[in-house]
Amino acid sequence: MFLGTAGSMPTAQRSASATLLRRGGDRILVDCAEGTQRQLLRSDVGLVDLPEVLLTHLHADHYLGLPGMMKTFALRGREAPLTIYGPEGLRELLTTLRRVFGRLSYAVEAIELGSGETLQRDEYSIRTFRVDHGVPALGYSLVEESRPGRFDVAAADVLGVPDGPARGALQRGEDVTLPDGSRVTPAQVLGAQRAGRRVALTGDTSPAGSVVDAVSGFDLLVHEATFCADERERARETGHTTAGEAALVAREAGVRLLALTHISSRYGGRDVEEEARELFPETVVPRDFDVIEVPFPERGAPTLVLRGARQPRRGGDEPDPAARP
Repeated sequence: MFLGTAGSMPTAQRSASATLLRRGGDRILVDCAEGTQRQLLRSDVGLVDLPEVLLTHLHADHYLGLPGMMKTFALRGREAPLTIYGPEGLRELLTTLRRVFGRLSYAVEAIELGSGETLQRDEYSIRTFRVDHGVPALGYSLVEESRPGRFDVAAADVLGVPDGPARGALQRGEDVTLPDGSRVTPAQVLGAQRAGRRVALTGDTSPAGSVVDAVSGFDLLVHEATFCADERERARETGHTTAGEAALVAREAGVRLLALTHISSRYGGRDVEEEARELFPETVVPRDFDVIEVPFPERGAPTLVLRGARQPRRGGDEPDPAARP
């Protein structure tokens, strides 16, 4: 869910960097630029008590919304702890920001990460990978565990496995013993393991081989594209990527869908999309409140849903733009 897709400066159409990963009941915020809490309030998620925030790096356009959101949580009487992850320098930053958000009603833990680290969650993990932005910076990937293969009902019938708990145990990967004393293993009734979903977000970065290695074969890569080819030298100087360069990363990595964000105010979305699609056709340029739905691999490719996270318009809300530049 894209809460902010602009470059270093917000525009009237795009807020600055913030993306929300939603998996089941889990909500993981990646970056928290100025205005992120209002973007959440305008979305169909609302400003929930997020349990954790991941910061890709410590440039202001990726964290300035954090102290305001933390203060709002405290004003609401939040008690659940908040964990903030980020690269080297995170603890020092939060110590400095404490002058802004003041005393809180809940505990905050700051955890500094390096590249190649893994945060284990229930049935998935969050992994960090190296990017190239001239300062300590991380990309993040969400990688689900493989799932058991499909249950072969016909094979189970032949083996005499009765309906009920025995079949459930086999689907969970457990051996079962039948009433006649014979033993049935999951391998006898389950197909090949099925891949989980894999998505990655780079944050700000120059084109980097480490990104290609980290996201090879992923379902979705969310990559920055601050500039187009006309500003390639500027991209080099500032540690950013052009749309075409991001497309080459996606092509080399063999991802299923590329989503470009961190778009400079000098471009419209179509400029960026056209440049990238010449090299990697499976490219989209989301706007704020767009959603990308990522199904299990065997059920199809990721799909962009325009304004998929926007609350229904109410009296007094600003009208949605008719065109998507």
